[in-house]
Amino acid sequence: MEVLIHEASNRQEISASAPTCTVDLKSASKAKREDVDEASEITRKNDKKSIDIIFENITYTVNLGFRKGHKEILHGINGRLPGKQLIALMGPSGAGKSTLLDILSGFRVTGVEGVVLINGRLRHLNSFRKCSAYITQDDRVEPLLTVVENMRVSADLKLPSNTSRHEKEMIIEEILTTLGLYEHMYTRSGRLSGGQKKRLSIALELVNNPTVMFLDEPTTGLDSSSCMQVVNLLKILARQGRTIICTIHQPSASLFQLFDQVYVLAKGECLYQGATNKLLPYLESIKLPCPMYHNPADYIIELACGEYGEDKLDMLINGSQNGSNLQWFENSADLMDAKSLRAARPLLNKFDDNSGLHATNLAHQIRILLRRGFIMCKRDTTLTHLRIAVNIIVGIMLGSVFLRSGADGSRVLDNYNLLFSILIHHMMTTMMLTIVTFPMQMSILVKEHFNRWYSLKAFYTAITLIDVPISIICCIIFSLIVYFMSAQPLELIRFFMFLAISMLVAFIGQGTGLMIGAVFNVVNGTFMGPTLAVPLMMFAGFGVSLRDLPNYLKWGSYISYLRYGLEGFVGAIYGFDRPILDCKEKGELYCHYRYPSKFLSDIAMRGDQFWNDIIALTMILIITRCGAYLFLRWKIVSYR
Repeated sequence: MEVLIHEASNRQEISASAPTCTVDLKSASKAKREDVDEASEITRKNDKKSIDIIFENITYTVNLGFRKGHKEILHGINGRLPGKQLIALMGPSGAGKSTLLDILSGFRVTGVEGVVLINGRLRHLNSFRKCSAYITQDDRVEPLLTVVENMRVSADLKLPSNTSRHEKEMIIEEILTTLGLYEHMYTRSGRLSGGQKKRLSIALELVNNPTVMFLDEPTTGLDSSSCMQVVNLLKILARQGRTIICTIHQPSASLFQLFDQVYVLAKGECLYQGATNKLLPYLESIKLPCPMYHNPADYIIELACGEYGEDKLDMLINGSQNGSNLQWFENSADLMDAKSLRAARPLLNKFDDNSGLHATNLAHQIRILLRRGFIMCKRDTTLTHLRIAVNIIVGIMLGSVFLRSGADGSRVLDNYNLLFSILIHHMMTTMMLTIVTFPMQMSILVKEHFNRWYSLKAFYTAITLIDVPISIICCIIFSLIVYFMSAQPLELIRFFMFLAISMLVAFIGQGTGLMIGAVFNVVNGTFMGPTLAVPLMMFAGFGVSLRDLPNYLKWGSYISYLRYGLEGFVGAIYGFDRPILDCKEKGELYCHYRYPSKFLSDIAMRGDQFWNDIIALTMILIITRCGAYLFLRWKIVSYR
């Protein structure tokens, strides 16, 4: 396929490689579009390449919970969404418009019954997803990246790998120019206005030139001027050959007139579908005329809410035949049925088995996501600067409190407390940081993963690898400060044993945080993290020795990674036949723990289990990382 890019100066055509099922994307001659009439400058696409959507008898049922039964949200509705149209799904809150949008886009598949036809053929979901884009109500863009950086990530992931950098930059420039974002290309996304963020969300999905675009409440939170700009933009995109479908709650009269077609829902049933300018004749035909000087959009919503009586709803549903009546479309006689569409429109190309559902391979996706992640890490003060600072400050504090405790036989118990404090530090800082930050990435992940930017494996691999350097740096800095301030044994092998245990505990804490963050939101996750940490500490053998644990609780010591971490620390510091310790406490006639073997005996630990602890921690690390991935996959599937 070719994406035709028209330059305003010389109108030259430049060919660029793009995925299958695309339509022509033309640049505008001006940076901003204020009026839909300027769409005439954009070359329109052949009608055979546009997509018509037909849905029949769509029913959606949700499970209310254990022993609470089921609830039907959509009740056998029908509809027709022609190509080259800007279509509004309207209705009061709870009418089912967002649910219908999710079903039509393929975002929601569980609990759905009925038929969705694409150009008269049964929808092949994977093929359809390659030709469509879903833009969520909240603007899910990376706030730490600039506009052009976000666009480059999108281009690198959504266009084939063999597309040249020059072609990608040309496509990005033309899209930003058309959407009025060219002047803001070096502005961080988090600093954009609401309307600019909305346009950026649209721009990111235009990179691979989708044929169908679904937008959930694109005008929510915008002022009237921004609303008009966004809807004008959608009108232009529809005129280029796309099918644009968006939910909208209650538009103004001027905004309402910009839509070509409207589909009105109430309580999961269709009240009207057809041309916007035929809504008033339809209402007059069923004896529900719109009052003079009344906004038709407001009036139909008032009817849908039952303000004029519930019997009016039945009249509207019967009048639209729950979406089967097509007589109120513009040029309704020219609408082709499913059989005619099959003959007139080409079959959507099946996705390439070499790349699957995505435009690029797994290695390329990981490389791009790593590049994006490192840029974000450099700019995120919480993940980098603050994290390093905290490790330095806490290391100095612990080193000061337990100054030279590692070399004093009379302070062995103090040193034991220090080792446990170090474990808690490594566990809590990494776990709680991940619990807080990971749910924030979930919304972006859901949007980008559904829109075929990358696979879940690529995303999870990237976030795992991105944090490795900063985690290692923090661990090394903290360990150097604490180890030498507390005068632990000055033997290189013992230091590296201490550092290895620290790193494994930190990585396991991060994996635990990923599991919690994948399942719970920020509020519930910050409660669950410390709550789960308490039994882990109890089973570690601190405060209560392992030999004193009741038999019915001994199993806990085998699953607590803090137990293996503490045992590994003790083995590194006091094991492997460490010589007799000096007792430096003045006036101390008897030094109970000057012999390390005596201390090991009292806490029921052996000093030669270090490598067993390493193996156990490595296994737990693998389990937590795999568990986090499985929980993440379950979470993604649960959205559907």
